[in-house]
Amino acid sequence: MTRARASTGTKRAKSSKTTAIKQVTKRGLLVSFNPLTYTANVLIMEATSEYLAGVPVACHLDGTSAQVNTPCLVFFFDESNPGDAVVLAVYPNGTQGIPTPAPGRVTFVTPFQQVTNDSINNGVTKTYTLTGGGTGIPNGALGVIFKAYFTSASTGAYINLAPHSGTIADYATIGNIEVANAFLNGNGILPIDSSGKIDVQANGANVTSFNLFTYGYVF
Repeated sequence: MTRARASTGTKRAKSSKTTAIKQVTKRGLLVSFNPLTYTANVLIMEATSEYLAGVPVACHLDGTSAQVNTPCLVFFFDESNPGDAVVLAVYPNGTQGIPTPAPGRVTFVTPFQQVTNDSINNGVTKTYTLTGGGTGIPNGALGVIFKAYFTSASTGAYINLAPHSGTIADYATIGNIEVANAFLNGNGILPIDSSGKIDVQANGANVTSFNLFTYGYVF
C-alpha cells in the first residue's frame, strides 16, 4: 500500500512596494513676490538658471519682508512635484535682505485706561509707562494705538504726545480747545521708546484733566 505524501509546499505572498512621498526643505532666492496672489517666483539654490513660478507664500510674510534677492526656505510636500510647495520663511544674508524700516504687526487688545484725570501745567511734560502689568501692551512693543482726551479751564489749550525723549512737537497733537472746560478727543498710533514710555506736554494753558486709553500695539 502506498501512502500519499502530505503537501509540503507553501505559497509565498506577493510583495508590493509602495514609494513613500518624500518631503524636503530647500534653500532658495526670492525672485519676485506678488501680494495680490500671495505667490512668489523662487530660484532654488541647487539650480543655476531655473526658478519655480507661482509658489504659494506663507501668510505671515508680506511685502515688507518678502524682498527680491532675499534668501528663503521652500518646503516641498512632495519632492517629485515642484508645484506642491510653499515659501515658509525669508531671512537675511549678512546685511542683505534686512527690511528697512523693519516691518510691524498691529495687534488689538482689550482697552485699558492708562491715565485717569491727570493734570499737566502749561509747558510741563509728563512721562507715562504704557507697557507691562495688566495693560495688555507687552514689553518690547514699538508703538501703541491710543485714545486720549483732555480739558482746560482756558481756551487755546492743546497737548503734544511723543515717545519718551523724542522731539515733542514731531508726533501727535490734540487741540486747540475752543470752549473753556470742554473736552477735546483724539486717537491714533504713537511710537513708544524701548522702555514703553511716552511724553505728554501741555501747551497754551493748564490741562486740568488728561485721560489716555490704549487698545492695541505695534510689534
